[in-house]
Amino acid sequence: MAMAYAMDLSPPTFFLSPTSSSSSSPLRRLSSLPISTFHRHSNRKLQILCQATAGTQPQSQSSNLSDANSKLAARSGQDRLLKVPISKVRNFSIIAHIDHGKSTLADKLLQVTGTVQNRDMKEQFLDNMDLERERGITIKLQAARMRYVYEDTPYCLNLIDTPGHVDFSYEVSRSLAACEGALLVVDASQGVEAQTLANVYLALENNLEIIPVVNKIDLPGAEPEQVLREIEEVIGLDCSKAILCSAKEGIGITEILNAIVERIPPPPETAEKPFRALIFDSYYDPYRGVIVYFRVIDGKVKKGDRILFMASGKDYFADEIGVLSPNQIQVDELYAGEVGYISASIRSVADARVGDTITNFSRKAESSLPGYEEATPMVFCGLFPVDADQFPDLRDALEKLQLNDAALKFEPETSSAMGFGFRCGFLGLLHMEIVQERLEREYNLNLITTAPSVVYKVHTVNGDTTMCSNPSLLPQPGLRKSVEEPYVKIELLTPKDYIGALMELAQDRRGEFKEMKYIAENRASLLYELPLAEMVGDFFDQLKSRTKGYASMEYSVIGYRESDLIKLDILINAELVEPLSTIVHRDKAYSVGRALTQKLKELIPRQMFKVPIQACIGSKVIASEALSAIRKDVLAKCYGGDISRKKKLLKKQAAGKKRMKAIGRVDVPQEAFMAVLKLEKEVL
Repeated sequence: MAMAYAMDLSPPTFFLSPTSSSSSSPLRRLSSLPISTFHRHSNRKLQILCQATAGTQPQSQSSNLSDANSKLAARSGQDRLLKVPISKVRNFSIIAHIDHGKSTLADKLLQVTGTVQNRDMKEQFLDNMDLERERGITIKLQAARMRYVYEDTPYCLNLIDTPGHVDFSYEVSRSLAACEGALLVVDASQGVEAQTLANVYLALENNLEIIPVVNKIDLPGAEPEQVLREIEEVIGLDCSKAILCSAKEGIGITEILNAIVERIPPPPETAEKPFRALIFDSYYDPYRGVIVYFRVIDGKVKKGDRILFMASGKDYFADEIGVLSPNQIQVDELYAGEVGYISASIRSVADARVGDTITNFSRKAESSLPGYEEATPMVFCGLFPVDADQFPDLRDALEKLQLNDAALKFEPETSSAMGFGFRCGFLGLLHMEIVQERLEREYNLNLITTAPSVVYKVHTVNGDTTMCSNPSLLPQPGLRKSVEEPYVKIELLTPKDYIGALMELAQDRRGEFKEMKYIAENRASLLYELPLAEMVGDFFDQLKSRTKGYASMEYSVIGYRESDLIKLDILINAELVEPLSTIVHRDKAYSVGRALTQKLKELIPRQMFKVPIQACIGSKVIASEALSAIRKDVLAKCYGGDISRKKKLLKKQAAGKKRMKAIGRVDVPQEAFMAVLKLEKEVL
């Protein structure tokens, strides 16, 4: 440690700044002390010293960020914990389609305001999960508090960075509910895309002030004027005050900060009312328990206050409160309009749910806040531990992950092939992938996932209606009156060159064409209605591959429709294998059955008897393969002689095989299940 301090403090320029030329200054007196003197100072004093001296250093600014406001703003980054009046607080979010530069813009805002020092800066600074960095996408909303000086007045800016993929729209809706304004970021080379529209509609529902920002204007293919026209024509926003910027090059960042201060309204002044705060996110810390992120709506909260969670009815003492800047920094008090976190030694993950209202135990609020609309899972799959002993660990991991990901739903499930597990609901395929990877990485679990499926509505002959998310729960054909499946309205935005390829894709997936319109000279919008079950497979992958990555999509569920759906069963040696059953449309039953039987023939090891593998609809076999028996060469000892001798030996062998088949069982190996589940994901 002594070596570390010596390395940090040895350069004289670190202490001797132009403002500390007097021999009596504390910095000059301190710089003349021997190194051993520093060892008696606490870390906190050293941190304060470093912050104070960093504030006196002239900031190195690029040519694009050299005006006085930016310099002053960067210097004020160290003072971001100082209180400002509620009228000087701005809460805003960044919304955009995936890969339009939200995270890069957030990085630059943090850098310019001095919230993050240049030496600490890295790309995707707010994306703190390895998965986010590997895939280059934002999965979790992240909050950061910044301080910006505009016209010699300090402002507190609370930024919430949001995901851009359609599967994480629930994260976007939660962050928008905690804001008064939003930056709408549009790529200057890509233009308005599907998720751009979806996020704008979410912002308008929350009555937010929207500031259009055209990003990546430094790219060779950038067409900012055309993109501005698209925003006005397609979305209907006034772009007369739109900002052109390049987050990567630092162009237009100061203009964005000025626009946030000028155009986004402050929170209402309700500091005198009883304390109410809305939980918009939370996570589980193994040492501190549940950490809650919240936005103070009314009143104020102090460290040590006794707080009450209104939905669960549990009360705790606020051991620690603070702000996210972007790391957690403790403060003594938070008041209306501010965004922060609370640590209160909450051990039960059910006590502090997203959307709950926090109030003061001694001065309770009269009513709780509206909270959030419950997320409706669209895609379901089974999650099973490879090792059965890990089932309790999987349950605990799902409960903790649900705290951090409110859109995740799960319930216990039992499978004859894979034992105990959970039936989990997700908002989409990417959401399912991310949850599986997070469970495996963060909780060290080894999992098997079944093929994704959707929830069907089954009407029985006695008038009952049941919801079925698993083929094993489907009533027998004689008891079913009709089966309905969920339909989605899907909007495809594509360059005009790929219209034909996308129409072909949608028609192959039982899509019903509704509308086509040109939103710009070379960009079209296709509107289809198609079954959700057809979309949970590889639809998105096909969309991207057929359009070379240029098309985008956005969908919403529109209800249930009756379809000709049947249950496809797999029989191995005349025994039903329930985990391999699927619900498919009658028109696709043969192709799916043929693919499954052929794959199983390759994967199941040969037995001492012949094993038939059949795909059936009810009692009707529609596809069949046979696994030939392992045979001993009973004719090896016959060097000649009459044919009847050979026939006798073969007949005796056949009788033995028949007896073995009657009593023999075929154990399907785990590898076969996993390979078939992977195949189901491809063919369904």
